[in-house]
Amino acid sequence: MTAPRAQVREPLLAWFDAHKRDLPWRRSRDPYAVWISEVMLQQTQVPTVVPYWRRFVERFPTAEALAAAPLSEVLSLWRGLGYYARARNLHRAAKAVVREHGGRLPSDPQKLRELPGFGRYTTGAVASIAFDQPVAAVDGNAARVLSRLFRIEGRPGDARREARLWAKAAQLVEGPRPGDFNQALMELGAVICRPEDPSCLLCPVRGCCAALRSGRIGELPGAKVRPARKHLRLAVAVCRRSSDVLLGMREEKGLFGGLWELPCAELSGRSSPSRVLFALRGTLGASIRLGESLGCVRRTLTHRELELNLYDVTARSEPRPSHRYQEFRWVSPAEAQKLGMSTAMQRALELADRAIENPKRSVEHRAAERPT
Repeated sequence: MTAPRAQVREPLLAWFDAHKRDLPWRRSRDPYAVWISEVMLQQTQVPTVVPYWRRFVERFPTAEALAAAPLSEVLSLWRGLGYYARARNLHRAAKAVVREHGGRLPSDPQKLRELPGFGRYTTGAVASIAFDQPVAAVDGNAARVLSRLFRIEGRPGDARREARLWAKAAQLVEGPRPGDFNQALMELGAVICRPEDPSCLLCPVRGCCAALRSGRIGELPGAKVRPARKHLRLAVAVCRRSSDVLLGMREEKGLFGGLWELPCAELSGRSSPSRVLFALRGTLGASIRLGESLGCVRRTLTHRELELNLYDVTARSEPRPSHRYQEFRWVSPAEAQKLGMSTAMQRALELADRAIENPKRSVEHRAAERPT
């Protein structure tokens, strides 16, 4: 038997009023501030987002300020947060907001959906929280709550399951305080209805939960099937001129798009010196001399196992921009710290510095990182 809307909405909103976390973006109804928080919170935990959000809205307090900034500065401020496509879309959308909407986010959900990076979730979150529009917003936390409350079968990503979740969310969001209701649903999934060891005794809607009644809390939602990670192996050129190092800015798409990095080329098969030389020569568009190996950085991304093999390289002519890199620049260590760069490449740069200072030491760095 399906619980009436009121049996879900009223206790959930009352619980949210009493127990919601005090998060900085919840102290403002500024649509811009709400938008930035919602984009940052996608695939990223709240404690990580809080300091990034504060720095970001302090530096770019309005859509006009964000649109006017160079992408490199936006990516630099995003550095370490991962999923860099989010930052690129924020920048593109800010320009569209200034160009088409006078610098203010539109309240119409359809117009929001037309902005870069505004998928179904972001549109629903911003429309409901910032503009009080009764539009559903289903993230992973909300999907888990709905799956258990209404015993919606299927694995994450299954089309029929997703359709049922969004249909149920659309029914429930109708009524007063749609933004608070969407936040309450997500909050419940984040702090009570967790994937493992949910606190069912503390749940304000446990009396309506079909999964609890049937003893299937541990089975719903179904486990997500993750594809095998692709192994990506790159040759990385550490090219120095006095105390400066050569960095390249990638084209604005794909893995690490728009970010600065030590120039690199994908390797396949055996990485013999001649293959590495040929690959890096093509990347730099210059005559080079290949020196010794400087070590390896391994990073685990969501969909990739990344291996960065560093080589000491001497450029015999100036590198030329290509379809891979929009620009090359010789930078000092201090300047490199201010550029938008992935954590993986930052680790590679640190490893290169250590290897050059202590050439006899064999070094390797392993870690996990958020993807782009």
